[in-house]
Amino acid sequence: MADLQVFTGTIVHSTDLEPMQILENMAVGVLDNKIVFVEPASELPNLKTKFKIQDTKNITLTQSQFLMPGFVDTHIHAPQFPNNGIHLDLPLLDWLENYTFPTEAKFADGDFARYVYGAAVDRLLRCGTTTASYFGSLHLEGTKILGDTVLARGQRALVGKVNMLMNCPSYYQEASVEDSLRETEELIVYIKNLKSDLVLPIVTPRFAPTCPKEQMKGLAQLAAKHDCHIQSHICESRSEIDWVQELFPWSTSYADVYDTVGLLTDKTVMAHGVWLKDEEVALLKEHGTGVAHCPNSNISLRSGLCDVQRLLRAGLRIGLGTDCSGGYSPSILNSLRQALLVSKTLSTMTEGYESITLKEAFRFATLGGAKVVRMEDRIGNFEVGKEFDALLVDTEATGTPLDIFLEDKTEEKIEKFLYNGDDRNILRVYVAGKKVVDQTRRSSSVIP
Repeated sequence: MADLQVFTGTIVHSTDLEPMQILENMAVGVLDNKIVFVEPASELPNLKTKFKIQDTKNITLTQSQFLMPGFVDTHIHAPQFPNNGIHLDLPLLDWLENYTFPTEAKFADGDFARYVYGAAVDRLLRCGTTTASYFGSLHLEGTKILGDTVLARGQRALVGKVNMLMNCPSYYQEASVEDSLRETEELIVYIKNLKSDLVLPIVTPRFAPTCPKEQMKGLAQLAAKHDCHIQSHICESRSEIDWVQELFPWSTSYADVYDTVGLLTDKTVMAHGVWLKDEEVALLKEHGTGVAHCPNSNISLRSGLCDVQRLLRAGLRIGLGTDCSGGYSPSILNSLRQALLVSKTLSTMTEGYESITLKEAFRFATLGGAKVVRMEDRIGNFEVGKEFDALLVDTEATGTPLDIFLEDKTEEKIEKFLYNGDDRNILRVYVAGKKVVDQTRRSSSVIP
């Protein structure tokens, strides 16, 4: 088995029972794209015989290094990437009108789309995001370019063409329901014809205020026809909720709008959910719909503080999203930290409230995200049989924000990375067993 790679050292991942499991002195075997064993390193001599392992395929981690699953970004707007870190002075609806729609309109230009999407995917990979659920723009050709770019870079992703027909600028809207459905189906077929297990189509109505009922129904039918994922926004801000009630007076709630048209499924990702009512939470739970928690965006646009503990207790699947550029950082590490801060803030406002822990936020960023996008059978942790999406992290890499001391234990090194580390600590990124990022020059130790 010449293609088998073995990583020996510390691994950290999540399971259903443990939000963070740290295993030292382990050996992880990867054949082609899948994990074939996770065993104590002491078993390596026997494993070498069993799997005919060549020493040249061994990667031995140092005491400052560990292996963890890749991050899953369950909600990001690829065409908003040029606006990261700017224009956050307005609330959601004004922000869309003044800054976001004008930027997204530029993606009618294919060259501009290639330029921005290349930078976006490269950045996310360096930040350790091995899987992303992307909103494209409403342009068919531009979104095809996004799919091509993801495939060329080797990232795992869901790629969707945004749909919007009303309550949007005349310069940035689809021509008709018929054109919207035709182009969406063309993108679905195009993505599927890439014939890659890494890149999948996702049906993407922007949000209820921009989509008439007949359009949303048609999109739901397309998703069912092609067995596609679906993504949109829900209950992000109070003003948005009021607007939805005005636009759809027959509905009992924001979630009811989506339920009525068939957009709530077990392959649907709904972003935000800050202001979900109890009956809406129950509705999402009933359909198995996942929630992308985007704390940076919720704070930056002053949408609100999402009580993610409430959603967890109700049994919803929760992942993290950067929501660039509503969120200013493309790193899931930032989303993890912001999720902790939001939860801790809520604990100061409500007596007896228990905030989420670092370990729980870690699970949101990895296995939780995999569950939200319904890929938990393939990615999210280091279970045998899953594909090897992984980060090789070095807490002592050159020029990083971390200060590591001799007395620091393994768990403390991992915590320091999660709280203070950045892309400079991520030496290698693997997607489906393939090395897609290599920054080993930052390491003081030689990695073959």
